[in-house]
Amino acid sequence: METIMNLVFPGFCGISPVMTASGAAVTVRTMGNKPAELPTGDRARTYVLAGRAVQAPSLAAGLHLVATPIGNMRDITLRALETLAAADVIACEDTRVTRKLLDHYGIATPLTPYHEHNAASARPKLLARLAAGEAIALVSDAGTPLVSDPGFKLVRAASEAGHAVVAAPGPSAALAALTVAGLPTDRFFFEGFLPSKDGQRRNRIVELSRVPATLILYEGGPRVGRTLQALAEILGPRPAAVCRELTKLHEEVRRGDLAALAQAYQSDAEIRGEFTLVVAPPAAGGKAADEGEVDALLRRALQQASVKDAVSEVAAATGRPRREIYQRALALSDDRDSDDGPAT
Repeated sequence: METIMNLVFPGFCGISPVMTASGAAVTVRTMGNKPAELPTGDRARTYVLAGRAVQAPSLAAGLHLVATPIGNMRDITLRALETLAAADVIACEDTRVTRKLLDHYGIATPLTPYHEHNAASARPKLLARLAAGEAIALVSDAGTPLVSDPGFKLVRAASEAGHAVVAAPGPSAALAALTVAGLPTDRFFFEGFLPSKDGQRRNRIVELSRVPATLILYEGGPRVGRTLQALAEILGPRPAAVCRELTKLHEEVRRGDLAALAQAYQSDAEIRGEFTLVVAPPAAGGKAADEGEVDALLRRALQQASVKDAVSEVAAATGRPRREIYQRALALSDDRDSDDGPAT
């Protein structure tokens, strides 16, 4: 017997056939572009693909980590669509962002916010739903959950409570940038966002300078110029790539050394978008920095930090002995003082 269900799929109107996982046809009554208000238990667990509504197969209870597109809606996987449609609820960073994705694919699964500001209070509620045998999908605003966003505490708590935790892999800005950068991919280190304060950011870059792997960092438009400048000053002329708005309409990938890229993005106020920075690892067995390079690094570091911090920064970046760097710093400080002329 034909089954009739009230459901909305954006851009559709009237009665549409739904193909179930077994191939049986179910008819869905669509109602324009406004989602129908249906009880959770009565909603059709379907999604729209290529203009046709598809019945999602049943989903096992547990926490399902679902990767979502980082820009291009077509980058979603079939498994992600099935999981989002079949879940009892979707926990997401921003319901407005995730709602756009669901509307695009005609998915009516309820949403609940889960982000760094409400995690402490929302987590027990999600765990209670898992204990009741529900299937929960966890998504971030874009990309793979838990990569530079909250979620690991929920995964840890769910696994400790004995609930299944399943990954539905897919898009990731970090891996997308790594593959197009043209830099070594055999070993890489994902740093995410650097500290926002200049001093802390520079200190962290110093720590990263000795990591023998390609570095992957995230950055926003207003700060990308300052971050590239700090990377250039501390890491030297390493090859790098700046990947902006990956998979989106204005996608851009620039390659070059850090100094050239820092110069290209020096007008912070005019730069917008989401950036992924990929930086080559330190040269293995390369020649040590010569005296001129050390002096240049010290001059830049002394403009931003005390002698002690500048020495630590340059010693870490060059691998030269700290005592040697300290002596050069004192000499440069003396030269700078003498250039000022006698006191009057």
